Amino acid sequence: MKEIVYALIIAALLLGWSHFAPQAPRQPQQVSAESVPIPHKIHDFHEAKRLADQLFSDHRETFYCACRYDKQHRVDAGSCGYVVRKNAQRGERIEWEHIVPAYAFGGTRTCWRSEICQKEGKAFKGRKCCEEQDPLFNAMEGDLHNLVPAVGELNADRGARSFGLVTGKGGEYGACDFKIDFQRDIVQPRAAIRGDIARTYFYFEKVYQLPISAAQRQLFEDWNQEDPVDEWERERNRRIKKLQGNGNPFVESSARPL
Repeated sequence: MKEIVYALIIAALLLGWSHFAPQAPRQPQQVSAESVPIPHKIHDFHEAKRLADQLFSDHRETFYCACRYDKQHRVDAGSCGYVVRKNAQRGERIEWEHIVPAYAFGGTRTCWRSEICQKEGKAFKGRKCCEEQDPLFNAMEGDLHNLVPAVGELNADRGARSFGLVTGKGGEYGACDFKIDFQRDIVQPRAAIRGDIARTYFYFEKVYQLPISAAQRQLFEDWNQEDPVDEWERERNRRIKKLQGNGNPFVESSARPL
């Protein structure tokens, strides 16, 4: 009888200890590569950048500022009134900007968060690891629907900041209507491209199952209505479909997100 009582006491103590023991931190949601098919035929970001030059060959205009640029990717600042804020070297050339930043879709991948790659005996993670090991990451990074030419300085300043509305002072880039709240990490683009941004996020949600927060969804739904699809957006979508094999349904039919 004593043995049974002792066993019950020990079981109760173990149960109580497990209840109060520290729990492992919850990891960000991982989008399974098996559950999301590769939606297009571009292999990686390097191939996409080469094709992007072809895509924009007769429409060399930067996304955020509408500056002209030449075959060598040199920005004509006078064509748009762009003024360098800080980084003159990157302000002279265009770079290929991800509308949905690499951090947003990369952060859902194990290769971005965990040191599963090896180089010269050292483990590493992040973008380079994902480019080496993750076909779905390469598909997202190389998706032409998400790539636009941008002044290099603006690409750097935007970084992984979220889109939103900035109150108070104007932009810091001359006549270029591009505002950043560096304290709140919010970027406000010009009105003429806000719908383009919204429809790109809706595309990533539908095709890659990338979640959008409730606040961002409301903002993007507003932008989708305020800035409808224009002829260049339709033409760009047609060209992308020819190059990589799939279109953006929110451009093709001006559909509302699900």
